[in-house]
This record gives sequence, structure tokens and C-alpha cells, in this order.
Amino acid sequence: MTTLEPVRPTDDQRIDDYLDDQIGEARDLDGLDDLLLRVQEQQALLQSQLQDAQASLDRAKKAAEQHSKRLQEQAINFQKEQADLDRRLQEISYSSTTEEAVQAFDSRLVKLRRLELATNYLELLKVLDQLHGDVTNFESAQPVSAVKSYTRLREVSAALNVAQEEAEGSGAQIVARAEVAVQEARSSLRANLTKSFTSILDKMKWPQKEMNFLGGVLASWSNSASLLLDVQEADLQAEDDQTKQTQPVVLAPLQIMAEPLSQRFRFHFYGDRPTNRLDKPEYFLSHIFDLLDRFSPFMTDHLQPLLDARIDEKHALEDIYTDAVSSFISSLLPMVVHKCLSLLPQMSKRPQLLSHFISELMSFDDTLRDTWNYAPFADPLRQWKGLSWTILDEHGYFDRWLNIEKDFALERYKSIRDAADSGDVDYDGVDRGETKPTKGAIRVNDLLETITDRYRGLSSFSQKMKFVIGVQISIFDDYHAHLHESLQAYLASTHRAGRYLQGQYTNDGTFDKKALNTLCKIFGSAEFLERKMLDWSDDVFFVELWDELQERARGHSTSGGNVGKDLRLDEVAAKTSASIKQNGIDGDDDVDSGALFDETALAYRRLKEAAEREMLRLLEVNITAAIAPFARQTTWASMSDPPSKSTILSPSAALDPLLEVTRVLFEDTLSKVVVGPPLRRLVRQYCGALQTQLMTSVLQSHNFSTSGMMQMRRDVAALEDRIDASTGLRSIASSSFRKLNQAIGLLSLPIKSSARPQITESTEDGDDAWGFDEDGEEEITKEISPSLTREDTSAESEGWSLWDAEKELFRSNEAAREALADMGFDLLSEQEARALLKRRVELNS
Repeated sequence: MTTLEPVRPTDDQRIDDYLDDQIGEARDLDGLDDLLLRVQEQQALLQSQLQDAQASLDRAKKAAEQHSKRLQEQAINFQKEQADLDRRLQEISYSSTTEEAVQAFDSRLVKLRRLELATNYLELLKVLDQLHGDVTNFESAQPVSAVKSYTRLREVSAALNVAQEEAEGSGAQIVARAEVAVQEARSSLRANLTKSFTSILDKMKWPQKEMNFLGGVLASWSNSASLLLDVQEADLQAEDDQTKQTQPVVLAPLQIMAEPLSQRFRFHFYGDRPTNRLDKPEYFLSHIFDLLDRFSPFMTDHLQPLLDARIDEKHALEDIYTDAVSSFISSLLPMVVHKCLSLLPQMSKRPQLLSHFISELMSFDDTLRDTWNYAPFADPLRQWKGLSWTILDEHGYFDRWLNIEKDFALERYKSIRDAADSGDVDYDGVDRGETKPTKGAIRVNDLLETITDRYRGLSSFSQKMKFVIGVQISIFDDYHAHLHESLQAYLASTHRAGRYLQGQYTNDGTFDKKALNTLCKIFGSAEFLERKMLDWSDDVFFVELWDELQERARGHSTSGGNVGKDLRLDEVAAKTSASIKQNGIDGDDDVDSGALFDETALAYRRLKEAAEREMLRLLEVNITAAIAPFARQTTWASMSDPPSKSTILSPSAALDPLLEVTRVLFEDTLSKVVVGPPLRRLVRQYCGALQTQLMTSVLQSHNFSTSGMMQMRRDVAALEDRIDASTGLRSIASSSFRKLNQAIGLLSLPIKSSARPQITESTEDGDDAWGFDEDGEEEITKEISPSLTREDTSAESEGWSLWDAEKELFRSNEAAREALADMGFDLLSEQEARALLKRRVELNS
């Protein structure tokens, strides 16, 4: 079947239709020109559209051709890759095992990783070269850009170092290349910035007295200093923390500013200048303080704001930028160290010069810390150790200096110990209420305190401990041996002469005080130095040293551990305190468990106690000799009428030797040297021995009448008064003679009691009276000595008579105890009371 197609009008037909539409009437011919003009415009528009369409068609054809070409190329590449994969799959398929196939894959992966690594290396090298080139190209014209490029270069180098550590050392070549690039860039950049900064300092007229701050010089100085700090920051942040902790950082601008100061320093303190003297290190040290006085205002006014602004931007820089004055001090210290090192080889051969130099250097360190508040580290736990530590520890001069100081100290000590007046008691050297030491002991203590001041400024714990052990404790030990030898010599002489058996007191009234003086000197010196060691243990310096020693001991509790350089724990504990070993084992945090001088103080305490024991023995020996005439007196049983008051009586003549030896022992000797509790112990021991001798040699060996007991009361009262007066200790004798007074009170009971005892005089005067019964027998009135205690008068106040006491004491033990308690004689036993009553002649008759 034939398909009918629509008839499309031809161009002529469309033209006819258009003309018919436009010219329908005759008047339409008048607009023929306009019509032709419109037709021409439409024709031009259509022609333009036709050309655009033709151009678009050409471009589309061209893009289609290019796309087709790319597709063909991709198809070809795909076919090649497919063929390569097919070939490799074929190779794998030819593998006999899975392991072989895996190995084949691994070998190719290794090659790929190497290729990737090489590519990364090339990229890093490209970055390094580019940054290095930027630094070199911009350092003169654009220093700010050069500094930024250098900072980036430093960061890349630091990152490579970290990556190398994580990669176990691989990539050493690229790391080395980065370090070389950094060093070259830093050298070039620093040289250029230094040159620029130096020219600004010249314009500023640094370091003249009158500097120039006009014409923007100060602003240029600030900008140039900031660039130098930027470069230094990049280096410091990349450094290891361990390196930064050793020495204070010298800021780059200040290092340049210190150069002209260093030149002047070398001019004045090197060569043949009169200011360059070995014996006057204070000359160049004081010059540093002059520089600080002169230039610290400039640093505070102009450098400090610059540092504060940088800290505000980066808080991590606080450890670098402390304060401007401290930074300026850090820039001056290298010249001082260099000068010190130039002098030390000569000074080390001359002990006095070296000792003086180290002393001046420690004083210099203290002045920087205390006067100038030098604190180069922001962390308060990191303290500046001082130039003395740098010289003594880092440069190895400590051992030489320690030996010199030790030799000087021992020489001075031996001169003190061997001086003619070393053994003389110094009565004015201590307070009135303290035991008096010898002049030698006081001088030794002064010497040791001077030694402490010599090493107090050291910052090293090990160095301080070596001074304590090697010098101070050594002198303490030697002086202890000296005192101990004196004690042993005394013991040997007394035993050899047999004086322990015969006593030191002679019948002619003389007394050898030399032995007692010797013991007093030993006791006083040992007690004084022990007390000083206890005072030192409370000193802040020694407390801090002890705390650090304990802390170190806790971490090295084993016997082979060290608590410092060349300081073994066992050796230190033997010299200082054994408690540090126990604290180290138990982990005890009790800081009061010991002190630095425990062992030394213990040795002196034992020596003091030994001297005190010998003094007590000497007192007892002299009591035995001096009481013999009194003990041989036989007039106690006399039946003569007793006086009305014991004060009417005079002390027995036989008591004079005992009174004299008491005066010589205490008033002339002991009370002048020994003071306080030690004297009280000696007096009480003396009174105790004297009480025992009086009880056994007199009261229990003789018979007594009423008048005899009155005389006995008077003699004991005189003895008590002499003891109190000679020792200066009020009522110590009466309190020590309580048992003796009770025994005298028992022996002094009246023959008959009165129904109501009457006190004839006030108790304040010490007078107590009693009489016979109402039968009108004679009344006997007697005096109770003020030295007697209340217990001595209680028997009479209760109306006890001699016969009543005898009846109750001999009835039974229970009755005796009740009677003694009722009479107030609590220190007497039943047997002693019965033995005493047997000594009353009235009972025996």
C-alpha cells in the first residue's frame, strides 16, 4: 500500500503567501520600502543564526571526533591492561602452589612501596630545596618572609626526625639532607639578621652612656630583635627538652648586644691590666653588677614588653622568655665562665686563692639570686644551680676544692684543739642558764658554723653531703675522740692511784678539784656540742638536706644503693643516722624519726652520760671520806637536858669536813659549770648517797637520846642549808632527804604524848611544841627545822609517843604499816622503823 506523505510548500509558494498577506490592497504598496527593509533585517538575522548553528555543528563534530578518539585510546589501553592482567593471571595460574602465587604478589608489592617511597622522597627534597631557596632569596629584601620560610623548614626537619625514630632509623639520608639545609639556611639568615641588628646598635650608640633613640631607631631595634627571636624560637622548639634544662637560654638579640660588653670585659680583665689579678676575682665579678645597674632599666623598659607580647601569643614560650633582666644576666654569664676557666688552672695550684675564688663565686651566685632575683627558668621546680656548680661539677674542680677546704678546716681545728687555753671553761660563752663548755668546744662550734657558711651556697646535694660527712662530721668525730681520751686518761689515773678506794678528800681539809674539773670540762663540752647539733637539726638548711636524703634513701633502700654521687647508703647512714635505712625499707614518711647528726649526737650523748656517771662516782667517794668523822661521833646518846630550840645549838664540829666538801664540790666547781637538769641530777644523786650514808653510818649505828636527836636535827638542817646555798637550788636538799627526815622524825618522838598537842610558834616559822601530861611533869619544847617536811611533824600532831610507836611497830607487820601511815612515814619500811626505834636509849633503858 502506498503511503501518502504531506505536501511541503516550496520557497516560492511561501513567498507568494507572505506577499499576499502583506499586500492586500493598493495602499499597501506605499509601505513596500518598509517591508523590504524588514525582510532584509530578517534575512540578516536568519543568516547570522545560520552561521552560529553551523559553528555549533562544527564544534560538536570536533568534540565528537575527540571523544571518539579518547574512547578508542581508552579501549586500546584497556585492552593492553587486560592483556597484561591476562598474562599475569596466566603466570599465576602456572604456579604450582598458593605460596608461590603469594610470593609473586609480594615481590611486586615491595617494588610498588619502593616506588612510592622514592616518590615521597623526591617530593620532600623538592620542598626542602624550595624552602631553602626562599630563605636565601628573601633574607635581604624580605627578611620577614625569609624567617617564615626558615620556620617552615625547621618544622619539616623536626617532623622528619620524629618520623625517623618511629621508622626505626630508616630514611637517614633525607634526614641528613634536611639538617644540612637547616644549618645552611640558619647560618645565612642569622648572619644577615645579625649584620642588620648590629648596624641598628651602631646607630643607637650601644653601649655608650648616652644612647640615641631618635629617628625610629628604637622601632627598628624592636623589629630586628623580633626577627632574631623568631629564628631562635624555631630552633629552641625543635631542641630536645633534656638539652634545654641544662643551661639558661641566651636570647639571640642579647647575645649580639653582649658582644661589645664582652670586648670591654676582655680589655679590662685579661692581659697585664692592673684589674686582672688572681687574688682579686671580686674585681671582674663586681663589674657584672655594674653592667646590671647600668643597663637593666633599658631591658625593663624596652625588651620586657617585647617578651611579654610573645608570651601572650604562645604560652609555651614562658620557659624561654622569663623576664628581661634575667635574660640579660644570662647573656653576661658566658664571659664570666670563660674568665673563671682561664684562672682556674693557676688557682688550683694555690689553695688559698682557689678557696677565696670559690667563696667569691658563691657569693656572686647568691647576689644574683637574692638581689637581682635571677630566675632563668619559669618552672619554680627548676632552680638555677649557679656558676659555682658549673665550675665545681661540670668542670671537675669540686674534689680539689673540697680537699683544700678540708685541709684548712683540719688545720684550724688542730690549732684550736691544741691551744693552751682550749681546756679552760668559758663562763661567758653561753647563756647563764646553760652548762658551761670549754673554750675549745665553743671555738670548734664556731669553726663548724663557718664551714657551713662556706658550702651553704652549693646547689648539689652530693657536694653538700660530702662537706657534711667529710669535713664537719670528721671534726666532730675527732673532737669526740679527744674528749674521750681525756676521760680515759682520767679513769686510768684514778684507778692507778687507787683514789676510788681512798677518796679525793683528805683530813687536812683540802680537796683535789682537778679531777672534778676535768669531768666538768668533758661533760660541759659534750653537752654543749650535742645541744648545738640538735639546734642544727632544726636549721632550715639542714632540714632540707635531711629531707632530700630521706627521699633518696627511700628509692635506694638496698645496701648497695647510692644516695648521691659516690655516696653509698650504708656509709652515709653510719655517719648521719641509721633511721634513713629503716625509712627506706618501710617507706615511713615520718620526718621526725631522725636527723642529720643523729649518730654524732648519740656519741656525744654517751660521752656526756659517761662523764656524768664518773662525776656521780666521784661525789659518792668524797661522801664516804668526808662523812667518816661525823659517823665516828659518839655523843648522840648523852642524857643532858635538851635545849628549848634546836637553833640554839651549833652544828657538830665533826660535820665541818662534810660541809666543806659540799661547798667545794658544788659552790666552787659544779654549780659554776653544770646548770639546769644535769645539776639537779647530780645534786639529787649526791643527796641520795649522803642520805644512805647518814642512815647506815649514823642513825642505824648509834644510839640517840632526846638531846642527841635535837643535835642531829640541827646538823641535818645545817647540811641542807649548805647544799641549797652551794648549788643555788632552793629546797632541793629537803626534798631529797625525805626518808632521812622521816627517820629523824621517828627517832624524835616524845616519850609521852599530850592529849592535844600545841603549836607554840607559827608553822610558818617552823616551830612545833609538845609537853608532858596533865600530871604536871616538866614540859619540853623543841623546834622543828624549816627544812623538815610536813610528814616529819605529822607524828607529833597526831599525839604519837615513843611508847605508842614501839607498841604498834612491834605488834605485827600490819599494825606497823598502819602506824607508819598514820604518822606519815611512808618511806620507811617496818624493818627500818623497828631498827631505828631500837636506837632510842629511853627504850633500851
